[in-house]
Amino acid sequence: ATICLAEGLPKNGRIYTIDKNEELVDFQKKYFRKAGIENRVEQLTGDALLILPTLDIGFDMVFLDADKKNYATYFDQIIDKINPGGILLSDNVLWSGKVTKTADYQDVDTKELQFFNQKLREDKRIQTVLLPIRDGISISIKV
Repeated sequence: ATICLAEGLPKNGRIYTIDKNEELVDFQKKYFRKAGIENRVEQLTGDALLILPTLDIGFDMVFLDADKKNYATYFDQIIDKINPGGILLSDNVLWSGKVTKTADYQDVDTKELQFFNQKLREDKRIQTVLLPIRDGISISIKV
């Protein structure tokens, strides 16, 4: 996804990625280098819940594809860092259709995604549309 997003960057654009799995960093670097984007990607390694609050950056676009149980928390941590007119893309928001049904009491991910989708609908700082493509993606524009 990072390589595809980098294709649309302006010349001075930069992508920040956060990955908890340290073992993937070198693997990703190899492909970033092959794609010629290694100088435009800032790889951050660790827990995104700890890293996001430390970033003093305004983002034009954020792609959220992480552990589903923390989607709402990621939203809370990133929304004020998104520039006006900026976009939040949230992946897997339909969760194989499970979000349309009452979640099993043990299904934390489905419950969280239901809460997250409601949060996107109700937050006045954004306008959101949900696209029912594959596992669902929502596009939220910060007003």
